[in-house]
Amino acid sequence: MRPELSFVIVNWNGGELLRRCLESIAAHPPGLPHEVVVVDNASTDGSREWLRTNEPARLLAGATLRLIECADNLGFGRANNRAFAATGAPLLFLLNADAELRPGACDALVSTLRGDARVGVCGPRLVNPDGSTQTSVWRNPPAAWATFIAPLTPYRLPPRRLCGELLLAEHWAHDRRRDVPMLGGAALVVRREVVEGVGGFDERYHMYGEDNEWCLRVVRAGWRMVFEPAAVVMHHGGHSSRQRWTDEEKLRVQTEAFFLFQRTCLTRRQAAANLLASTAQLSLRRALRRLRGRPADDLALTLRLHFSELKRSLRESGGDDEG
Repeated sequence: MRPELSFVIVNWNGGELLRRCLESIAAHPPGLPHEVVVVDNASTDGSREWLRTNEPARLLAGATLRLIECADNLGFGRANNRAFAATGAPLLFLLNADAELRPGACDALVSTLRGDARVGVCGPRLVNPDGSTQTSVWRNPPAAWATFIAPLTPYRLPPRRLCGELLLAEHWAHDRRRDVPMLGGAALVVRREVVEGVGGFDERYHMYGEDNEWCLRVVRAGWRMVFEPAAVVMHHGGHSSRQRWTDEEKLRVQTEAFFLFQRTCLTRRQAAANLLASTAQLSLRRALRRLRGRPADDLALTLRLHFSELKRSLRESGGDDEG
């Protein structure tokens, strides 16, 4: 039977977490024909060899497992695009290799998606291994005022609910279904029509930032993006990055991806305003930490990167605004 939904899992050294991911699909499968497509990004931990055995197929209790092997680590976006091109199901479930479905999660997402033809993407409530809510909804694109005040924890000031609704991210309770401007890419159900209409992930992004750019493209194309808290997915988070980078290297990669997003998706003036705002709040936070006698090495690194990007942006914004 032709699958109506394709799970798309990008794996790089997923190890035991990949096994648990597949086990969760088997334990809580959707109520429609489905397949599992794993794109392996040149794993070196034995997980690729394990995927070639019969054991993963046995774990999936009859669901078709397809393996796409990459010669190099293509990154998140390019690997997903490989799977998009290799599948034909009308629904795609992008699921991280370090994520696990909870009972009914997939059916709840599919039901919400199919409840309105304008809904193109639906995301679950992500939880950490300890059961606490993991941030998965953000403002997109960022605005200078939010960029400045969000890290300064205004949610401690009244009215807390209003701050949450305006700022989203960790300031919002993630407790009700609503349209949102951005969902994290750890677990998403997507209509194929969306991918066919707006395209896949921008392959200039190797890791981080690609979901910001893609979600913005989806919303600008007129599709609704919906957060569905009735669907729950547990996400370990950061498994691949911890194996690949130190904390400082990861921070640099994330920051540079953010700069790329601003360059490619915002006007020069918008990008410059956001950079000024973020540079100002980083400087303030570093000063506050120093006053309290707390280390601020991470902020110092991020500030250096911001100053360099700000200089570049201000030089280029001397001409007319673009886009």
